Amino acid sequence: MGKNTGFLEYKRVEGKVIAEEERIKNFDEFHKSLSLQEQKKQAARCMDCGIPFCQAGVMISGMMSGCPLHNLIPEINDLVYRGQMEEAYRRLSITHSFPEFTSRVCPALCEAACTEGVHDTPVTTKENEKAVIEYAFEHDLVKEESPAIRTGKKVAVVGSGPSGLAAAQLLNRRGHEVTVFERSDRPGGLLQYGIPNMKLDKRVIERRINLMMDAGIHFELNMDVGKDITGEELKKNFDSVILCCGASNPRDISVPGRDAKGIYFAVDFLKEVTKKIQDSDFKDFPYEMARDKDIIVIGGGDTGNDCVGSCIRLGAKSVTQLEMMPQPPEERATSNPWPEWPKVLKTDYGQEESIYKFGHDPRIYQTTVKEFKKDKNGNIKSVVIVSLEPKKDAKTGRVNMVTVKGSEQVLPAGLVLIAAGFLGSESYVRDSFSVEADDRTNVKTKCGFATSAPGVYAAGDMHIGQSLVVRAIAEGRAAAKQADYDLMGYTNL
Repeated sequence: MGKNTGFLEYKRVEGKVIAEEERIKNFDEFHKSLSLQEQKKQAARCMDCGIPFCQAGVMISGMMSGCPLHNLIPEINDLVYRGQMEEAYRRLSITHSFPEFTSRVCPALCEAACTEGVHDTPVTTKENEKAVIEYAFEHDLVKEESPAIRTGKKVAVVGSGPSGLAAAQLLNRRGHEVTVFERSDRPGGLLQYGIPNMKLDKRVIERRINLMMDAGIHFELNMDVGKDITGEELKKNFDSVILCCGASNPRDISVPGRDAKGIYFAVDFLKEVTKKIQDSDFKDFPYEMARDKDIIVIGGGDTGNDCVGSCIRLGAKSVTQLEMMPQPPEERATSNPWPEWPKVLKTDYGQEESIYKFGHDPRIYQTTVKEFKKDKNGNIKSVVIVSLEPKKDAKTGRVNMVTVKGSEQVLPAGLVLIAAGFLGSESYVRDSFSVEADDRTNVKTKCGFATSAPGVYAAGDMHIGQSLVVRAIAEGRAAAKQADYDLMGYTNL
């Protein structure tokens, strides 16, 4: 695979990243691509390692290692190295529905499991993938073909996030008549409104959706299943239903003063920002949402980082990000060996921009909110934070984060964004279909992706809980395969 001595001859080189000074002036994507000639060199670094852990996609210690889609990564890298970009796209499309999405937003589980990463830097698999899919689009290779023969079966997909789109894509190719129901005004789900434009340009989503519509997939927008139409109606009118509604129930912060004005869930804030930008045809930014405000972001994950980057672009006076857990180590701990996902300190684009703008990292570790304070008009004016420390429970042996007495501090706040994760699926959707849920409110499946309701399946975050775009795509594809088998008695998906 690749060039046998490539990893010795070429150092890892990534595409240029636009400097913080320039990129915070807009919401444009800021990761640029290498030239095709340079990308070939990077693909040449993929060596004949024997066992490609990069494409394993297995759970190790509760974390995914390698690509959940089982992309044929060494083969794709070899084709890129040889300049056979069309064949590289054909190979990639065997296992992948939307490389243009993951090559922008995936944390690159494949690279974390790359054999070269044990002693050197891993292969630039994510950027190689982006080079392949963008070459394919530029050369009109990407097609969503309308099937020559329809099966006569009708399938409803509820939710147009990555799992829903992946399921719809395969079922339509199979010949079923597919209708996707989306409660928002634009398709894409998490991709559309949960990820800001500078990470995933919404025109990239529109490009794919247009192809899917041309291939015969129907999209019913502004249709909130469980409210605007019942689950019983869908079960009556369709032969199968696949629930791909995500883990869209945000975790709240229940402390005094929570009813103050100016406290929002992060996903609602990001949606409003993205919607306003799109409604203006990418010409106007909603500066009024954050300009000259002290911002408190509660949560240290990707969504919290996206809030930091968005607020800086909208002219925030200051940004502070609160993280409950201790700061990760800069290098792998011995208890976190390769090819596990490396639990090490990561400074993402939002934190980098905060360091540039304000001169310091916005994150405060081992900290949570004790109280929200309001002004006389009920608006948020400050937050009381308190430090945390890990303590082992004598009975259970479990380590819990507990408050440190006397460690309270008061921080000014004009806007608070809660990015504390999600609790699972929303009950009104589950109730409408009469499907069972587990203890984490994820939809329970009895066999693969089949729920307790006949003909109803669940996939993506609604099935496995909050996870990654690449896992959601894998879930959607697998659920489509099972639904197709149950409908037809066999499947060629």
